[in-house]
Amino acid sequence: MYPGRREVPLAVRVRDQLGELFGDVQFAVGFGVRGRPGWSPGRLALVTVFQMAENLTDRQAAEQVRLRLDWKYALGLGLGEPGFDASVLCEFRARVIEHGLEEKVLDLLLAAVREKGLVMAGGRQRTDSTHVLAAVRDLNRLELAGESVRAAVESLSTTAPEWLAAVIDVPGWSGRYGRRIDSWRLPSSATRRAALAVDYGRDAFALLGAVHHPSAPPWLRELEAVQVLRMVVLQNYTRTVTTGSGREVVKRREADKDGLPPGRVRLTSPYDTDARFSRKDHGGLGWMGCKLHISETCTPTGPSAGPEGGNGGPNLITNVATTDATVTDVEMTEPVHQALHRRGLLPGEHYLDSGYSSAELVAGARAAWGITLITPLRENTSAQARARAGYAAEDFTINYDQQHALCPQGHTSRHWSATRQRNTQAIVIQFATDTCGPCPVRDHCTTSQRRGRQLTVRPREVHEILRTTLPLLGRRNHGTSFGASHRRSEREMALSTLGWRKSTYSEEASSCVYVAAARDGAVLLRESDEPDVVLVTTRRTLRAFISRVKAGALDDVS
Repeated sequence: MYPGRREVPLAVRVRDQLGELFGDVQFAVGFGVRGRPGWSPGRLALVTVFQMAENLTDRQAAEQVRLRLDWKYALGLGLGEPGFDASVLCEFRARVIEHGLEEKVLDLLLAAVREKGLVMAGGRQRTDSTHVLAAVRDLNRLELAGESVRAAVESLSTTAPEWLAAVIDVPGWSGRYGRRIDSWRLPSSATRRAALAVDYGRDAFALLGAVHHPSAPPWLRELEAVQVLRMVVLQNYTRTVTTGSGREVVKRREADKDGLPPGRVRLTSPYDTDARFSRKDHGGLGWMGCKLHISETCTPTGPSAGPEGGNGGPNLITNVATTDATVTDVEMTEPVHQALHRRGLLPGEHYLDSGYSSAELVAGARAAWGITLITPLRENTSAQARARAGYAAEDFTINYDQQHALCPQGHTSRHWSATRQRNTQAIVIQFATDTCGPCPVRDHCTTSQRRGRQLTVRPREVHEILRTTLPLLGRRNHGTSFGASHRRSEREMALSTLGWRKSTYSEEASSCVYVAAARDGAVLLRESDEPDVVLVTTRRTLRAFISRVKAGALDDVS
């Protein structure tokens, strides 16, 4: 069909090698059995995969189904198939979200490639995380307050225009909220900006008071924009009403005086209530959106595979999890193992960055799943370890049976008590002051002038991990062990080519569907025997862009 050196299209290779990937019965729970027949959900799932693999919009994907022969071949359609309206893809995603079928496409695809022997349990896998930017503007607190009022006014002006006109000063409010709130249009003076923030707060309280008035239609307070405005006001403002005079004082919350909610619950945009602000390290990268955790195989196979996992076989993405931006990596280690266990793809060795690891997790993964976590060793932060002098905790002998410790000078501890520190089990060991006071090496052991040396150690099984396993892992060349290859990894390809660092949809649930479909497209690309697959991408030339600007055809996206 494709003689000579002509490349076989991706859609044709998928159909020839994997057959019919998605059956309608797998999506039956989300679709009705009565009424007019609709488009096959299995075919729509495959269209979504091709759409994300080629970075197409809904309208472009629907057009490809109508025009391209390779897509018709992969979907099992006749040449005269007219296709469907682009809105069908949006409705399909909504049904998938509503019935919790986001992972169904990936599960079916991994089952298909598993039957071909391209992925299996055991071996090596690696997991890493990256930031995903929300598909909304970054807003500071002043912009957030004003834009939240504007969003609520926009919603009310559409649903109840007559009621809204009767409760607000339309000329005054249209001047403040007629255009989107942008720092470029706001005052530059700090005093004027503070006064404007209070004005936004007063307007918000006034609007919410009108919505919750007994004479207002009850359904107004159920509008999403009104609910979001209420949360923004609660998180960013305080209001004091003087008894008797009824004088109202509105102030903006300050972190040092009134306190602000933690980042995991603080709203950052009225248009995406799931987006959160997070920062990797103190002074490091900060972003608004969510976090993506990607797991992929890195097992060397075949005679050409070197010790570093060279080109012995394809790397396949086995799991992707979308979480709140404020969720730490270490909180996701166990959920990733549970997801891999559900698919029957638990690795023998799991390579992780230090953010995913702890001694408890290393011990727990080995006991619960039989997995060896390969992870860099976190540095000891004690004063002795930082100074690289004196006696660190590793220099003491811990006797868990007798519940005491022996110091390098041969002295035995006096107190042994079990406790919990930072939500983990720990053991505090205290040496007597009479013992440590006259010790000739006291300055090398403790900086306390009144008490003896104190140690904090983990329970026995965790302590053994720290004493034996982790030092060995820390001495490994972690970058090399991570399965470096001359071919780009699935994670790198997905981030650079499929655009995973930018959400396509403003809601996190929709972003999950996007991520699931996009990673499936990445798996399909790696399924190809061709090492370099050229993706079809959409481009907007400068000339077309200028023409649209002159014609006023650009959308004003808030």
